[in-house]
Amino acid sequence: MSGFRLASGGAIDRGTDLRFSFEGRDYTGHPGDTLASALLANGVSTVGRSFKYHRRRGVVAAGAEDAGCLVQVGTGALTIPNLKPALVPLYDGLVANPVNCWPSLAFDIRSVHQWVKPFLPAGFYNKTFTWPHWRWFEPAIRRAAGFGVAPEDPDPDRYVKRYLTTDVLVVGAGPAGLAAAEAAAAAGADVVLVEQQALPGGTLRIDRPEIAGRAASTWVDQTWGALAAHPNVRCLTNTMAFGVYDHALVAAIERLQPPGAAPSVRERLWQIRAGAIVVASGAIERPLVFADNDRPGVMLAHSVRRYLALYGVAPARRWVIATTGDEGHRTALDLQRAGLNVVLIADSRAQPAGAWAAASRAAGIEVRAGSVVAQAIGGTRVEGAVLRAGDGRESRHPCDGIAVHGGWSPALHLHAQATGTLQWDADYHAFVPARLAPGVLPIVAWSTADALAEGERAGVLAAAAVGCASQARSPPLVMELADTPSVPVWDVPPPWSAGPRFVDLLADVTADDVALAARENYTSVEHLKRFTTAGMAPDQGKTSNITAIALMAAATGRSIPGVGTTRFRPPYDPVTLGALVGSRRGLLYAPTLRLPLEAEHKAAGAAFEEYGRWQRPAWYGVDRAEAIRREVLAVRQGVGLFDGSSLGKIHVSGPDAARLLDFVYVQSVSTLGIGKIRYGLMLNEHGIILDDGVVARLGADHFLVSPSSAMAPTIASLLDELLQCDFPDFRAFSTNLTQGFAVLTLTGPKAKAVLTAVGTDLPLASFGHMQVMSGRVADLPARVARVSFTGEASYEIAVRADAAPLLWQRLQAAGEPFGLTPVGMEALMVLRLEKGFLIHGIDTDGETTPDDVGFGAGIAKKASDFIGRRSLLRPEQRRAGRRQLVGLVPVDGCTLLPAGGHVCLAGSHEPTDGWV
Repeated sequence: MSGFRLASGGAIDRGTDLRFSFEGRDYTGHPGDTLASALLANGVSTVGRSFKYHRRRGVVAAGAEDAGCLVQVGTGALTIPNLKPALVPLYDGLVANPVNCWPSLAFDIRSVHQWVKPFLPAGFYNKTFTWPHWRWFEPAIRRAAGFGVAPEDPDPDRYVKRYLTTDVLVVGAGPAGLAAAEAAAAAGADVVLVEQQALPGGTLRIDRPEIAGRAASTWVDQTWGALAAHPNVRCLTNTMAFGVYDHALVAAIERLQPPGAAPSVRERLWQIRAGAIVVASGAIERPLVFADNDRPGVMLAHSVRRYLALYGVAPARRWVIATTGDEGHRTALDLQRAGLNVVLIADSRAQPAGAWAAASRAAGIEVRAGSVVAQAIGGTRVEGAVLRAGDGRESRHPCDGIAVHGGWSPALHLHAQATGTLQWDADYHAFVPARLAPGVLPIVAWSTADALAEGERAGVLAAAAVGCASQARSPPLVMELADTPSVPVWDVPPPWSAGPRFVDLLADVTADDVALAARENYTSVEHLKRFTTAGMAPDQGKTSNITAIALMAAATGRSIPGVGTTRFRPPYDPVTLGALVGSRRGLLYAPTLRLPLEAEHKAAGAAFEEYGRWQRPAWYGVDRAEAIRREVLAVRQGVGLFDGSSLGKIHVSGPDAARLLDFVYVQSVSTLGIGKIRYGLMLNEHGIILDDGVVARLGADHFLVSPSSAMAPTIASLLDELLQCDFPDFRAFSTNLTQGFAVLTLTGPKAKAVLTAVGTDLPLASFGHMQVMSGRVADLPARVARVSFTGEASYEIAVRADAAPLLWQRLQAAGEPFGLTPVGMEALMVLRLEKGFLIHGIDTDGETTPDDVGFGAGIAKKASDFIGRRSLLRPEQRRAGRRQLVGLVPVDGCTLLPAGGHVCLAGSHEPTDGWV
């Protein structure tokens, strides 16, 4: 028998029907459903196929830990692959399809893989597809790899980003999270509370304790309402905190619209900085490993309870419970209250004498102590279970659902991402926090009473950490049966001729695969993960990692902590790429930058091209070649006017500014005199030229760094990173003012005459090359630098961006008697090339060192350290025969050498001796 909707119960709107389709068939559900609950309510048991063997998979869990199946939601450009049905809220018109099956879910041709399983063990691809060559097999493997289909059209949905700073961030709105947020808010702290589910409360939504004399659900609603109304608290539901990064930055995704619906603002990326972080993300239920434990109808016990309580859905009618602890008994009692048949409880504990076991017996439910489920029987779904008693005798019991509970694993992903460490708790058989990360307070609790008490304590500690002291309050009274620890059963030997025992359901990793990894000496936990692919499915091992580690420990004679765990990496659960990108896509991915004088350049007949994201005048006029020649001659013989506003203008100030720039430039900056300018190179950590440009000293502790137009943002970010991360004790500030100022350059023999004609109070007679002065030009406040990129006398006049049009007009008027000519980028390229001036990115590439362009000897004399210095000592950087930047002159004096053309020296046997 398949699942169905109960006559009552659940946090759903039974008065409203929602139509949806799955694999082309129409179904109905209700508001409040997820796709998983709606499919179960409609009797759909097979929802997907596994990756390698293409075996049938059904819904296993009710949250992010579901490793059973994936679906594709939506159509056309709105389609989204590889979603977990339990995390997809149901809406009217939802279209969903299974993935990894062809031609249909019921008849998948590649399901024949399961019959040749002996030939497809873990790691078989690394051994099989190497002869005669990987390329022979690659096309077929690529077609078979992956899940779902990526949309080909642009994503019509929109995504937004928000930044938030708070005193205390609480992750999880279960009993511990609610208690922590309430305590921190009561202490006067600003609190942000995030919850992945649509409804807060966690286990309190399905358990039945009395809290402060009220039903648990009533306490949740009242506490949540009070927190939502509190002026210092922000509550976010449908929000998953997926990563902890440097400096207490927590990234979270808020789902605003369900996936695959009409185009809208779909998700919001929150970047939250908190003084203290309380991780109250609960625990993940572990499955059990036995033969054919992947049959549709085998589900986690706690998830069965959630489907009953939250959605009014019974995944099956007749149940066998396999448990190692009290959760199985809770599930049995809830199933019985819902009017369903509980055949028996197989409790692996020799003497399940706790209060919950007694409650099960009192309710008339058969409890078999010391027994385990050894095999799930069935074809398309569960039809029965094989029980093995403590004496080894086996019995068969018809059922259409098996609820399994193998213990709990605290969800400590965020704690570990924040550099917290783990240790093994031998009493509860789980990894728990050891060393805490600064400012991060993880909560581990094994009962509702403990969760409330630990949450209250963590909230008080978090508030105190940010200076909001308060007194700890007594946790509210909780009336419930006491829990007893689970006794794990990591593997059940299969009956004769039974099927595989799965550890990772989606990746098809079996207990035999783990044993094979041990035999082949892949015993490191990291090697185990990659050899078997356990934990590499989209659930990232939430239900499989601990079991795989325990099996490896048993196979190698080690303890579980001796095997260790793999590294916890963000994201906690898959995140939409669009949410990470936000608005930076399409034309906004790298927005075109425009000069303040674009309108004036267009009026002068400029032809625009892109240079380093900037739209700049390439030449002025119709005929390109004629225009470039005219502009070059104007600069050489008269005067030209060039717009250099895109060049970087980064102000670095403070007592340690010179010390910082000495480290950034390969040349010394601290010896530069006030009012002087120096050319310099910057390297990356590999000793490769990062950029070049000039730096001017405006005062004792004030410098103006002028990198190239394309690299200005990179250099600004580099300076910020150095000050924030590498040298936080430096007393210096960096401010990027590139787009706040415009620069017009007068260049040529008559440049000084034009500057005199337009009017200035600068002492031009004593204004030498590589100097900078401030004064007035054309009756405007300006900073003028004597820097030349053309080889002719040049004056770079910098004014505020909004004053640029007025300066342009006055320079044009003053320069008209002298033949002032606007000069574009292409003429500038000719002028600088004639003088042998370097341009980063054109004369250099990703392998060019200072010595390759003739700067090696000067750099070697610098006494202090700088970025990339050590890398310049590597043998590769110092070897003879490295290609050098040289000038090439055609023999006939007029042939234009093609850019990119190769140079082949007479008598050389090399494929190429260089290039233009």
